[in-house]
Amino acid sequence: MTIRVVIADDHAVVRKGIRELLADERDIEVVGEARNGYEAVDLAAALLPDVVVMDIAMPELSGVEATRQLRTSVPTARVLVLTSYEDDPYIYGLLDAGATGYMLKTAEGREIVRAVRATAAGHAALDPVVAPRLIARVRSPSARGDTLTEREIDVLQRAARGLTNKQIGAELMISDRTVQNHLANTYAKLGVASRTEAVTAGLQRKLLRLDS
Repeated sequence: MTIRVVIADDHAVVRKGIRELLADERDIEVVGEARNGYEAVDLAAALLPDVVVMDIAMPELSGVEATRQLRTSVPTARVLVLTSYEDDPYIYGLLDAGATGYMLKTAEGREIVRAVRATAAGHAALDPVVAPRLIARVRSPSARGDTLTEREIDVLQRAARGLTNKQIGAELMISDRTVQNHLANTYAKLGVASRTEAVTAGLQRKLLRLDS
């Protein structure tokens, strides 16, 4: 049986690299490419692939939210995350959203091909860098927790005001990447996949103040 794959990544050169990597495999066929999360969801609905190779940081709709939508709209399509992010919040957030596998772009080509096959079969495909962290999390579930730190609340409060990552960083005197990491950690703790959901959850849990 041929494994049908959709590649979702906002960088054309990355999509080309993945396509060329998989082109040599007789049992794998790339049937479509998406430049953002919305396209990934739409293509999966139209093409019904076995696997969607999903990046995280994409415009318009993130890989986290796209994965969450796919698990509902196209439950037969399994998601293999292929990203450069190895931060715990991203790992936990994507797996919680329904991804079957999580691989880093630094992985060898044969490892990525193996991960595609494992994902299609419904088996967990985890990068060697990721696997130990996930095992530790499973063994110590209390370590995850759902209590936001003071800094995470500061960031979320500003996100609720509609500020961009750059604007939040400027106010708090931290980098855009640090803001992004705080938000990803917040999403994982609150069990959400977007700013809107995080703000809503923050208000429901009375972590945010409407008058701020």
